[in-house]
Order: sequence, then structure tokens, then C-alpha cells
Amino acid sequence: MSASPKPSPGLQRPLAFAAMRVEDLDEVLAIEKSVYSHPWTHGNFIDSIQSGYQCWVLRDAGGALLGYFFMMGALDEAHLLNISVHGDMHRRGIGKMLLDKVCILAHQSQMQSVLLEVRPSNTRAIEIYQRYGFAEIGRRRDYYPAAGDKREEAIVMRLSL
Repeated sequence: MSASPKPSPGLQRPLAFAAMRVEDLDEVLAIEKSVYSHPWTHGNFIDSIQSGYQCWVLRDAGGALLGYFFMMGALDEAHLLNISVHGDMHRRGIGKMLLDKVCILAHQSQMQSVLLEVRPSNTRAIEIYQRYGFAEIGRRRDYYPAAGDKREEAIVMRLSL
């Protein structure tokens, strides 16, 4: 299966969520490396799957991987660890669909909120999160690796469910 969605003016329906499998990781890694300057490693993904976190993929009717997310529960709060959309599928509502699924799963697990960190330089993601209802609750200094052996802070955001 190709990591690149089939070219089409619109999305093929129906779209389908599935629990992520180790067999999905080549495609997941291809997206991860294409959309992040400092992507997760294969080991990060394996550890998350083996830890029993909520690891989901979203595919179109043709089987193309559109996006994915990783979420773990901590007491009554869901922590969104990673959420990514294939670069060719940006601005098509895929991120919102992934966030909808995150919130459904968190609610089903009786979580009270969803927490995430995002780079201040990731303005597109920040706009999406704010539109969705996430609010900034703090900053983590020197959280992310950045170019030139520097570090970038994280904006911590929360959505109450």
C-alpha cells in the first residue's frame, strides 16, 4: 500500500477508522517524516502500540492512509501524544475528524478533558485546536528539539469534555 493518498478532487467515502497495527507503521512513518522536522521514531510508535495506548489510523475507501493519532489516558485526562494528517490531505477536515474520534474515545473512557502540547511554530495546528475549543493552559520550556541543537517550548492546551 502506498503512503500517498490517491489523487482525487474530493475524499473517497466512506472513510474508516481502525486500530493501528504494527503493519501500518511504514505508512505512518512516511507521513510522520514528511510533516515534522523532528519526527517520532519507529521505536516511539512501537512503544506506544505495545503500551496499549489508543493508536488509530484513518483510511479512505481505497485504503490510503489519511491520518493517525496516539492518545494515552492518565487518571481522568486523555493526553493526545501525536496527531498527524497526510500533507496532501491538509485543509480537508481530516484533522477535525481525528479530533472527533479522540474526543469520542476519551469520553467513552470517562475522561474529563483532553490535553496536548504543540509547538508555537505550528500555527496551523494551533488554529485548528483553538477552533475546536482547546485553550492554552501553560507552556513547557525547552520541550521540543529544534534546528541547530536548540529547543522550542511547547504550548500546553486543554479541552474540557
